[in-house]
Amino acid sequence: MTTQEILNITEHRPWKMPTEKWKFYQEWNNAVFLHWQVDLQELQTLVPTDIEIDLFDGKPWVSLVAFTMEKIRPRILPHFSPISDFDEINIRTYVKKNNKAGVYFLSIEGGTQISCKIAKTLSELPYRYSKIQRQKTLYHSENGQFNDRFFIKYKTGIELEEKTDLDKWLTERYALFQDTKTSINEYEIHHIEWPTYQVDIEEIEIEYPRFKKLLNNMPDRKHYSTGVQVITWDKKRIKKRAEIALNTN
Repeated sequence: MTTQEILNITEHRPWKMPTEKWKFYQEWNNAVFLHWQVDLQELQTLVPTDIEIDLFDGKPWVSLVAFTMEKIRPRILPHFSPISDFDEINIRTYVKKNNKAGVYFLSIEGGTQISCKIAKTLSELPYRYSKIQRQKTLYHSENGQFNDRFFIKYKTGIELEEKTDLDKWLTERYALFQDTKTSINEYEIHHIEWPTYQVDIEEIEIEYPRFKKLLNNMPDRKHYSTGVQVITWDKKRIKKRAEIALNTN
């Protein structure tokens, strides 16, 4: 699809499109979604108090998403594959702010060092480099600094004819909120609905010591997607409550 065709498909969005010009194009391809229902008190220690944790039927969720980032580029420039294409793993939870349901990243790993440095600088998202190997139905990453390791061997199945409310709640998110020292950054996102397939796990190992109470067993739910073309807007800074209080005293 062209970017304009993507922008014209809006029926599935929970709020109106931004009026500003979009800033980046990217593709999130061949994505494996693993989802866990988690303990709220445990999760609250990892999410800034300025951001509300979103709940489904009263319970919070955390997801690990392993995919391949491709063709990322600014609006006015072509993509450059050595930088724009890399494998990525993010661990995220589901949050709300400014009457928008979005995601918050607990961790983001990229498989190319230069791509992680550039992405972290431009976006202020917490990118870090990990050694990642990907084959058609296998994904393997290691990070010696944090003693993190992820391995999955999987088999994809048929496309889901009808998604449940939980399926959509876990995948259809059109905002991202991330904290810095002084602000919460809000990012608007747009893409068509994820084409979603069944996936069977043949082998899996997950070792993230910082999140061992969250990712401590087989996932409660899982999906696979061939991917989506994504359009994003520039970040908007929201001052943290503590920063606002300091400025008014």
